[in-house]
Amino acid sequence: MKKLLIAASCALALFAGCAPAEEKLQTGDLVFVGIPADYSLDHDSMDSAIAEATGGQTGLNRIHTAIVEVDTEGQVWIIDATIKYGVDRHPLDTFLKQFTLHDGSLPTFEVMRLTDNSRAEEFVRNAKQYLGLPYDVTFLPDNGAYYCTELVYDSYLDENGTPIFHAAPMNFKNADGEMPRYWEQLFARIGQPVPQGVPGTNPQAMSEEPALRSVDAAL
Repeated sequence: MKKLLIAASCALALFAGCAPAEEKLQTGDLVFVGIPADYSLDHDSMDSAIAEATGGQTGLNRIHTAIVEVDTEGQVWIIDATIKYGVDRHPLDTFLKQFTLHDGSLPTFEVMRLTDNSRAEEFVRNAKQYLGLPYDVTFLPDNGAYYCTELVYDSYLDENGTPIFHAAPMNFKNADGEMPRYWEQLFARIGQPVPQGVPGTNPQAMSEEPALRSVDAAL
Protein backbone atom coordinates (compact mmCIF):
# COMPACT_ATOMS: atom_id res chain seq x y z
CA MET A 1 0.00 0.00 0.00
CA LYS A 2 2.83 2.35 0.89
CA LYS A 3 4.44 1.74 -2.51
CA LEU A 4 1.16 2.54 -4.23
CA LEU A 5 0.86 5.85 -2.36
CA ILE A 6 4.42 6.80 -3.30
CA ALA A 7 3.77 5.92 -6.95
CA ALA A 8 0.56 7.95 -6.94
CA SER A 9 2.34 10.94 -5.41
CA CYS A 10 5.08 10.74 -8.05
CA ALA A 11 2.49 10.55 -10.82
CA LEU A 12 0.75 13.66 -9.48
CA ALA A 13 4.05 15.48 -9.30
CA LEU A 14 4.87 14.56 -12.88
CA PHE A 15 1.42 15.64 -14.05
CA ALA A 16 1.79 18.99 -12.30
CA GLY A 17 5.14 19.47 -13.97
CA CYS A 18 3.69 18.99 -17.43
CA ALA A 19 2.47 22.58 -17.62
CA PRO A 20 5.12 24.70 -19.35
CA ALA A 21 6.91 26.90 -16.83
CA GLU A 22 7.46 30.56 -17.61
CA GLU A 23 11.09 31.10 -18.51
CA LYS A 24 13.29 33.55 -16.66
CA LEU A 25 15.03 36.39 -18.41
CA GLN A 26 18.62 35.65 -19.34
CA THR A 27 21.61 37.80 -20.16
CA GLY A 28 21.64 38.48 -23.88
CA ASP A 29 17.87 38.27 -24.34
CA LEU A 30 16.34 41.00 -26.49
CA VAL A 31 13.13 42.82 -25.54
CA PHE A 32 11.04 44.16 -28.41
CA VAL A 33 8.55 46.91 -27.61
CA GLY A 34 5.39 46.62 -29.68
CA ILE A 35 2.25 48.69 -29.98
CA PRO A 36 -1.02 47.67 -31.67
CA ALA A 37 -1.13 48.80 -35.28
CA ASP A 38 -4.31 50.76 -34.56
CA TYR A 39 -2.98 52.49 -31.43
CA SER A 40 -2.94 56.27 -31.78
CA LEU A 41 0.52 57.69 -31.15
CA ASP A 42 1.54 61.33 -31.34
CA HIS A 43 2.02 61.86 -35.09
CA ASP A 44 4.97 64.15 -34.39
CA SER A 45 6.89 61.50 -32.45
CA MET A 46 9.72 59.25 -33.58
CA ASP A 47 7.84 56.20 -32.32
CA SER A 48 4.94 57.03 -34.62
CA ALA A 49 7.27 57.60 -37.58
CA ILE A 50 9.06 54.29 -36.95
CA ALA A 51 5.75 52.47 -36.70
CA GLU A 52 4.59 53.98 -40.00
CA ALA A 53 7.79 52.98 -41.80
CA THR A 54 8.45 49.51 -40.40
CA GLY A 55 5.10 48.21 -39.15
CA GLY A 56 4.54 44.53 -39.80
CA GLN A 57 1.54 42.61 -41.00
CA THR A 58 0.75 41.01 -37.62
CA GLY A 59 -1.19 43.90 -36.10
CA LEU A 60 1.79 44.82 -33.90
CA ASN A 61 4.29 47.56 -34.70
CA ARG A 62 7.66 46.96 -33.07
CA ILE A 63 9.23 50.34 -32.28
CA HIS A 64 12.18 49.58 -29.99
CA THR A 65 14.70 46.88 -29.09
CA ALA A 66 16.61 46.54 -25.81
CA ILE A 67 19.27 44.20 -24.41
CA VAL A 68 18.83 42.27 -21.15
CA GLU A 69 21.58 41.77 -18.57
CA VAL A 70 20.97 39.68 -15.44
CA ASP A 71 23.65 40.30 -12.81
CA THR A 72 25.08 37.77 -10.33
CA GLU A 73 22.43 38.73 -7.75
CA GLY A 74 19.60 38.15 -10.20
CA GLN A 75 18.76 41.81 -10.80
CA VAL A 76 17.63 42.57 -14.34
CA TRP A 77 19.20 45.50 -16.18
CA ILE A 78 18.34 46.94 -19.57
CA ILE A 79 20.89 48.32 -22.03
CA ASP A 80 19.43 50.32 -24.88
CA ALA A 81 19.65 53.50 -26.91
CA THR A 82 16.92 56.13 -26.62
CA ILE A 83 16.62 59.77 -27.63
CA LYS A 84 16.33 60.89 -24.00
CA TYR A 85 19.26 58.98 -22.50
CA GLY A 86 21.47 57.89 -25.39
CA VAL A 87 23.13 54.53 -24.78
CA ASP A 88 22.29 53.73 -21.17
CA ARG A 89 22.07 50.89 -18.64
CA HIS A 90 19.21 51.02 -16.13
CA PRO A 91 17.02 48.74 -13.99
CA LEU A 92 14.11 46.96 -15.62
CA ASP A 93 11.57 49.07 -13.69
CA THR A 94 13.02 52.24 -15.22
CA PHE A 95 12.68 50.74 -18.69
CA LEU A 96 9.03 49.86 -18.08
CA LYS A 97 8.28 53.40 -16.91
CA GLN A 98 10.01 54.89 -19.95
CA PHE A 99 7.75 52.99 -22.32
CA THR A 100 4.42 53.44 -20.51
CA LEU A 101 1.96 54.70 -23.14
CA HIS A 102 0.18 58.04 -22.88
CA ASP A 103 -3.02 56.37 -21.66
CA GLY A 104 -1.15 54.75 -18.75
CA SER A 105 -1.10 51.25 -20.26
CA LEU A 106 1.99 49.25 -21.14
CA PRO A 107 2.92 48.23 -24.68
CA THR A 108 3.53 44.62 -25.64
CA PHE A 109 6.95 43.38 -24.53
CA GLU A 110 8.24 40.42 -26.53
CA VAL A 111 11.28 38.56 -25.22
CA MET A 112 13.46 36.82 -27.78
CA ARG A 113 16.54 34.69 -27.19
CA LEU A 114 19.38 33.63 -29.41
CA THR A 115 19.04 30.10 -30.70
CA ASP A 116 22.70 29.76 -29.70
CA ASN A 117 23.05 31.67 -26.44
CA SER A 118 26.59 30.50 -25.59
CA ARG A 119 28.24 33.88 -26.20
CA ALA A 120 25.51 36.07 -24.72
CA GLU A 121 27.69 37.52 -21.95
CA GLU A 122 30.28 38.58 -24.50
CA PHE A 123 27.60 40.35 -26.54
CA VAL A 124 26.45 42.26 -23.47
CA ARG A 125 30.04 43.27 -22.65
CA ASN A 126 30.31 44.58 -26.19
CA ALA A 127 27.19 46.68 -25.71
CA LYS A 128 28.42 48.12 -22.40
CA GLN A 129 31.48 49.61 -24.08
CA TYR A 130 29.13 52.04 -25.86
CA LEU A 131 27.49 53.34 -22.66
CA GLY A 132 27.37 57.12 -22.60
CA LEU A 133 27.33 57.59 -26.37
CA PRO A 134 24.52 59.73 -27.83
CA TYR A 135 21.44 58.56 -29.68
CA ASP A 136 21.93 58.38 -33.44
CA VAL A 137 19.32 60.79 -34.78
CA THR A 138 20.92 60.64 -38.23
CA PHE A 139 20.53 56.84 -38.54
CA LEU A 140 23.92 56.61 -40.22
CA PRO A 141 26.51 53.87 -39.56
CA ASP A 142 29.89 54.35 -37.88
CA ASN A 143 29.33 57.88 -36.59
CA GLY A 144 29.91 57.41 -32.84
CA ALA A 145 26.19 57.38 -32.01
CA TYR A 146 23.61 54.59 -31.83
CA TYR A 147 19.93 53.96 -32.35
CA CYS A 148 18.38 50.92 -30.66
CA THR A 149 18.91 48.13 -33.19
CA GLU A 150 22.19 49.61 -34.37
CA LEU A 151 23.49 49.04 -30.83
CA VAL A 152 22.42 45.40 -31.00
CA TYR A 153 23.83 44.97 -34.50
CA ASP A 154 27.28 46.25 -33.49
CA SER A 155 27.33 44.29 -30.21
CA TYR A 156 26.23 40.83 -31.29
CA LEU A 157 29.28 39.69 -33.26
CA ASP A 158 30.46 36.21 -34.18
CA GLU A 159 33.96 34.88 -33.51
CA ASN A 160 35.21 36.69 -36.62
CA GLY A 161 33.80 40.04 -35.52
CA THR A 162 30.93 39.89 -38.04
CA PRO A 163 27.43 40.93 -36.93
CA ILE A 164 25.14 37.93 -36.49
CA PHE A 165 22.16 40.05 -37.55
CA HIS A 166 21.59 41.51 -40.99
CA ALA A 167 21.43 45.05 -42.32
CA ALA A 168 19.18 46.06 -45.21
CA PRO A 169 18.31 49.31 -47.03
CA MET A 170 16.35 51.44 -44.59
CA ASN A 171 12.85 52.64 -45.38
CA PHE A 172 11.45 55.80 -43.82
CA LYS A 173 8.30 56.03 -45.95
CA ASN A 174 4.88 54.93 -44.76
CA ALA A 175 2.71 52.23 -46.34
CA ASP A 176 1.43 54.75 -48.91
CA GLY A 177 4.96 55.54 -50.07
CA GLU A 178 4.90 59.00 -48.48
CA MET A 179 7.57 60.46 -46.22
CA PRO A 180 6.12 61.20 -42.73
CA ARG A 181 6.37 64.83 -41.69
CA TYR A 182 8.44 63.85 -38.65
CA TRP A 183 11.35 62.59 -40.76
CA GLU A 184 11.23 65.56 -43.12
CA GLN A 185 11.39 68.01 -40.24
CA LEU A 186 14.03 66.08 -38.28
CA PHE A 187 16.50 65.76 -41.14
CA ALA A 188 15.87 69.33 -42.28
CA ARG A 189 16.88 70.51 -38.80
CA ILE A 190 20.13 68.55 -38.86
CA GLY A 191 20.89 69.59 -42.42
CA GLN A 192 21.00 66.26 -44.20
CA PRO A 193 18.70 64.34 -46.51
CA VAL A 194 16.54 61.51 -45.16
CA PRO A 195 18.84 58.44 -45.41
CA GLN A 196 16.32 56.45 -47.42
CA GLY A 197 18.00 53.27 -48.71
CA VAL A 198 21.11 53.52 -46.50
CA PRO A 199 21.95 50.12 -44.93
CA GLY A 200 20.59 49.82 -41.41
CA THR A 201 18.33 47.87 -39.07
CA ASN A 202 14.94 48.21 -37.42
CA PRO A 203 13.04 46.39 -34.64
CA GLN A 204 10.48 44.80 -36.95
CA ALA A 205 13.07 43.18 -39.22
CA MET A 206 15.35 42.18 -36.34
CA SER A 207 12.50 40.40 -34.55
CA GLU A 208 12.17 38.13 -37.60
CA GLU A 209 15.85 37.11 -37.69
CA PRO A 210 16.41 33.32 -37.76
CA ALA A 211 19.05 33.69 -35.02
CA LEU A 212 16.25 34.49 -32.53
CA ARG A 213 13.44 32.49 -30.96
CA SER A 214 10.53 33.73 -28.91
CA VAL A 215 10.49 32.82 -25.21
CA ASP A 216 7.67 32.98 -22.68
CA ALA A 217 9.34 35.24 -20.14
CA ALA A 218 7.52 38.01 -18.30
CA LEU A 219 9.16 41.34 -17.48
